[in-house]
Amino acid sequence: MDRSARMRKQRIGKLLWDFSLPTIVGMLVSSLYNVIARIFVGRGIGSLAIAATTVAFPIMILLMAVSLLIGVGATSLISLKLGEQKKDEAEKVAGNAMTMLIILPAALAVLFLLFTEPILIAFGASAAVLPYARDFTRIIMLGSVFGSISMGMNNFIRAEGNPAMAMSTQILGAVVSVALNYVFIFIFHWGIKGAALATILAQLISAIWVLSYFFTGRSLVKIHWKNLKPAWPVLSGIMAIGFAPFAMQTAACIQQLILNQTLMFYGGDLALAAIGIVMSISMLLVMPVLGLSQGAQPIIGYNYGACQYQRVKETWKTAVLAGTGIAVAGYMALHIWPLQLVGLFSKGDTALTTMTVHAMLTFFALLPVVGFQVVSSMYFQAVGKARQAAILSLSRQFLIFIPLLLILPRFWGIDGVWRTAPIADGLSVALTAGFIYFEMKKMRQEETRQPSEDK
Repeated sequence: MDRSARMRKQRIGKLLWDFSLPTIVGMLVSSLYNVIARIFVGRGIGSLAIAATTVAFPIMILLMAVSLLIGVGATSLISLKLGEQKKDEAEKVAGNAMTMLIILPAALAVLFLLFTEPILIAFGASAAVLPYARDFTRIIMLGSVFGSISMGMNNFIRAEGNPAMAMSTQILGAVVSVALNYVFIFIFHWGIKGAALATILAQLISAIWVLSYFFTGRSLVKIHWKNLKPAWPVLSGIMAIGFAPFAMQTAACIQQLILNQTLMFYGGDLALAAIGIVMSISMLLVMPVLGLSQGAQPIIGYNYGACQYQRVKETWKTAVLAGTGIAVAGYMALHIWPLQLVGLFSKGDTALTTMTVHAMLTFFALLPVVGFQVVSSMYFQAVGKARQAAILSLSRQFLIFIPLLLILPRFWGIDGVWRTAPIADGLSVALTAGFIYFEMKKMRQEETRQPSEDK
């Protein structure tokens, strides 16, 4: 059965499993290498270095936002165009997207290198943390294009129906990064610079791997030189759909900036290190759900483009159930092994361990509902409904989280920071449920309008 026929006819459970499992494995491995890298930083350099990576985190989020603006937007369009049997248009999308995945991160890197210290201070770097943060982020920005190509174009591979290849890209980058982090930190003793260098070299190798897939004839969607020339109608379509995850990540950048400043005010460098550990553990908990949603995205996008609405609904429901199961399993793990998880990073620092365990358990109090929110937000991206996707993506990080972050610590101090997350989760899930209710109602109406032979 060819890839198009699979999207139209194969049983949804099997299709979602085949698409999501490689993506989940790939994202878990990707998350794991980030976690291991931070463990190496904590144990090989110290808590100030963990705080420095926390300060640098908004900058890395911004780079990810650019990759998602182009990568996710192009992925949705490629899936839709392939579903409509318009392969030439899908290839034009891929070519234009590749060009922007090079130009945009390069421009951000130049801007950052011109204003490094003011940016890092604005993101919460204290005098003690600033040297570590400066050394780390300068190297990361010099390799920003590698990460953009690797992340952005890997989504294209998934969109054309080859999740196993997409998974191999993530595993390759993870293995290389872990190995180089160990060598550079513990053998060469290059400190925080070694951690950054390991990251960008792993991204470079992943980018070469992805480009080789498209330029050696293995891909369904080809990259043609003529399609690399930017065309505004194509770019506007990419950015309209990709705006939702871009806005979500940009909001996350602003959120992290405010979070860092708030933590510095109420808890100092120790609190910055604690949130760095919490964010690392968060990656292990949330990335499998994101992987599931990304696996579902091309299935939903293709079948929506082909007007197979029953398959669209079935894919969404199955993904929500699976995502909720993953989130519940993560929630249970937090409560069974809290000290063990935090102890991996804290290198016997009792004060850091105590603060981080309390922060983690409070921060993830409503983790079980995250599966529904993430999958449902992805649904609107997959079907090309940019406005709804943008609102839902922004709801937690920007519209809800930031106001709560500015208010709650005034009453509860540092505990107000930790309590912001579960309250924001609850409110954003309620908003998402409303959007999904009306979307499913509208889809039922569309089904009744279809000729009987199309159902």
